[in-house]
Amino acid sequence: MELTIPDTATRFLGKAGWAGARIEPLRGDASFRRYFRVRKPGGASAMLMHAPPPHEDPEQFLRVARWLDGNRLRAPIVLADDLASGLVLLEDFGDVRMREYVDAWPDDEVKVYSAAIDALVALHRLPPGPFTDYSLSEYMREVRLFTEWYCPTRGLYIDGQSWTAAWEAVLAPLLSRQRPGVTVLRDYHAENIMLVGGLDRQGLLDFQDALNGHAAYDLVSLLQDARRDVSPDLESAMFDRYCRAAATIDASAFNPELFLAD
Repeated sequence: MELTIPDTATRFLGKAGWAGARIEPLRGDASFRRYFRVRKPGGASAMLMHAPPPHEDPEQFLRVARWLDGNRLRAPIVLADDLASGLVLLEDFGDVRMREYVDAWPDDEVKVYSAAIDALVALHRLPPGPFTDYSLSEYMREVRLFTEWYCPTRGLYIDGQSWTAAWEAVLAPLLSRQRPGVTVLRDYHAENIMLVGGLDRQGLLDFQDALNGHAAYDLVSLLQDARRDVSPDLESAMFDRYCRAAATIDASAFNPELFLAD
């Protein structure tokens, strides 16, 4: 991973009022984005994101972040940005990530997951955001990640045409059922939720690809997390909590048999 400080960072930070700040590289994600923590001599800190065009589009990140913050959902506050160079200065949520916290303090697991469910309910009570609707082509792009990326690394052969046809048959009926839909963050799981000043105050990360789609998407990402085992009892309790709180959502809408019945 390339963690070299961008040449434009010092000038950008100076214009943003952070001249002389120390820049510390951080571990990134599976993208061209790079992250740095910047610290003023007095101790204040912020996050510097480098999302270099044309590989990344920081404008989309800013649009989603400001929409979430405008609706009282905790995305990091944008402190400064320079879209041409792909630099964005953000509020620092600290280092307490949901996954590591609940692994270390399992007695708090229900409280932490309850707060994550409540944040999702608040998101789903809002009208869909000013984002593109999930399309079949977008669903299929995600489905093909398995055959295009995972299978080759494992030496597996997959009949690509049959794989595509099977998933199209399953997903096509979903399109009419997801309207008007909700804002889908698309990566809502324990590694993208920060605990900010308390177990019930959670900050959101990695939401720049938000679309409007089915309410089940983020709920499944959280409760059937590929990165952290969630027990069946906790999953059931949190699903019930969601259904009770999101009174406008019919729990039967999450039953896959209904999609296949059509």
